[in-house]
Amino acid sequence: MKINILAIESSCDETSASVISDGKILNNIVATQSVHEKYGGVVPELASRAHQQHLVPVIKEAILSSGVPKSELSAVAFTKGPGLMGSLLVGVSFAKSFAYALGVPIIDVNHMQAHILAHFIEDPKPSFPFICLTVSGGHTQLVLVKDYLEMEIIGETMDDAVGEAFDKTAKLLGLPYPGGPLIDKFAKQGNPKVFGFPISDMSGLNFSFSGIKTAVLYFLRDNIKENPGFIEQNLNDICASVQFTLISMLTQKLKKAAKEYKIKEIAIAGGVSANSGLRTELHDLAEKFGWNIFIPKFEYCTDNAAMIAMAAHYKYLKGEFCGLDVVPEARLKF
Repeated sequence: MKINILAIESSCDETSASVISDGKILNNIVATQSVHEKYGGVVPELASRAHQQHLVPVIKEAILSSGVPKSELSAVAFTKGPGLMGSLLVGVSFAKSFAYALGVPIIDVNHMQAHILAHFIEDPKPSFPFICLTVSGGHTQLVLVKDYLEMEIIGETMDDAVGEAFDKTAKLLGLPYPGGPLIDKFAKQGNPKVFGFPISDMSGLNFSFSGIKTAVLYFLRDNIKENPGFIEQNLNDICASVQFTLISMLTQKLKKAAKEYKIKEIAIAGGVSANSGLRTELHDLAEKFGWNIFIPKFEYCTDNAAMIAMAAHYKYLKGEFCGLDVVPEARLKF
């Protein structure tokens, strides 16, 4: 009998559902929330309300388009955390009640582990052990991946995540939310060596991105005093210079980790892994150091239920289910 799992993702501002059958992703339905754009960032209460509106239609489409009847589902999986508590509650509550009605077990999934396991949705797939740089709006981590469900964080940010640094810089530049993709867009037309920003020197494999945010703030303040049109006249070069600095901070630690652990299998995951500058730099480093680089398709980089489904598949095989007393954890660790 096939192992069919319905997976639900609702950790932040994407409502998503996916069905996986014997390890093969059948679909990946995502409803994006546009309500946050005018606020310049995700508003938690509005996010949870939007999840309530989107969840049933998204799940209905996922089940219908998969061709797997509800009666043939083996389990229901969901994101337990980390994420916004209100948003997580919507997904967890639905998953528990839906699974109870069907009489099938539930599987809780760590959102960050799922980002890493997105590499196993399609070929090519990394071999164990590999190092994964997970970069998103809320997290920046270096993870040593020993097996599907055996992972160790070997480095992480001590303050802001790199995605936050991109978005906060974009806000200072007057760009709309989400600003990270716009910085990437303008950076392609700019010179990354025009303006210099400090690179933090954290010990070990940890990161810090709060310093560059402050540096950009003072940099813009001082230059706008002398020239009110400074941002408009130099937008491409500013974006290119900031992006160059952030990518340098990421790759500096990644190179150190690869050398320290003697690993050439290198992967990146999370929303920021869609950044073209980061992808280009990683391919350059791969040629230089002989790395094998793995980057998921764009649709599996941002928050999505397909990655939750893939993680749930491996947990199902190990019999790692949870009880109906499970609760979401906004700051869930590995």
